[in-house]
Amino acid sequence: MRRHEIATDRRRGRGAATNDTPRFEALAHVPFNDGWDIPEDLPFLRTHVVHEDARKILTRNQSPDIGFDRSVNPYRGCEHGCIYCYARPSHAYLGLSPGLDFETRLTVKPNAPERLAKELSARGYEPRPVAIGTNTDAYQPIEKEHQVMRRILEVLLEFRHPVTITTKGTLIERDLDLVIRLAERNLVQVGISVTTLDPGVARKMEPRVPAPARRLGTIARLSRAGVPVRIMMSPVIPALTDHEIERVLEAGRAAGAKAASWIMLRLPLEVSGLFRDWLEENFPDRAARVMARVRETQGGRDYRPDWGRRMKGEGVHANLVARRFDIACRRLGLDGPLPPLDCGQFRVPPRPGDQLSLF
Repeated sequence: MRRHEIATDRRRGRGAATNDTPRFEALAHVPFNDGWDIPEDLPFLRTHVVHEDARKILTRNQSPDIGFDRSVNPYRGCEHGCIYCYARPSHAYLGLSPGLDFETRLTVKPNAPERLAKELSARGYEPRPVAIGTNTDAYQPIEKEHQVMRRILEVLLEFRHPVTITTKGTLIERDLDLVIRLAERNLVQVGISVTTLDPGVARKMEPRVPAPARRLGTIARLSRAGVPVRIMMSPVIPALTDHEIERVLEAGRAAGAKAASWIMLRLPLEVSGLFRDWLEENFPDRAARVMARVRETQGGRDYRPDWGRRMKGEGVHANLVARRFDIACRRLGLDGPLPPLDCGQFRVPPRPGDQLSLF
């Protein structure tokens, strides 16, 4: 893989520092000034969006580490730019870099709501909660323009289908009218991710995510409206954010969260190098310490993908994090699950021309 670092002034507001050639590509593509009518300064990186007509929108999952068996992802890539995002390597399958391409070259699936309605209408479909926000955030900034997530919620409400939503984006407040109606039928749970309360760390680590205090405000607004909300400290980063566990949970409880969860930092494939580069640039005084602690929780490696270990890590430090989290949750009353969602209300709504029942 050829290293391709982008100048700081071209990537303001972005998380990654590099845009390396993806691992499946035989040739490296690196822009440079060859002197032929090319400006000396390359342009500022901007977000580019392409449309994709999805042939299928429900993704099935059988991982024993994950508490859902189906998900919907209306976008590929994520403008939030979280440097630790485990979904970054998926961009390599598109021939794009998991680095800056993941944050700037995005794909929207505008037909996702129509595809979802068709798949939910299939003969023999059995409803179980569909998870949204599992790979990239459905409430990332471009959702404001494209409104695919809002139309997906309209479909789910029409079918009375249960859904879990995970997001760092406060844009979910725009759809509060739909979320409230789902909550009234016990058809929705929302998880809001708050990784740190330090706005400076958050701005470097999650450059286009609303500030921590703003996300806590979203928890409060959802909670006041009767929506069951979980605060998620995902991920916990050893030697960088792990000292905030108790404070994050206390802030979430004060905002109205009813449950809490956490995941240890995961650095699969290209994410490892991107995260190490980010540490050296933003926290050079503690970069070695952070990575030493990360490897301590991952069996001596940057990442250990074994089922049963990858979400929480292992070893003394991982066990200490788990213990602290459990104690704080019990003290704050966040240790119980959110109410189970109701799958029994599911129905395929009638379409124009359907024969309606007389009973």
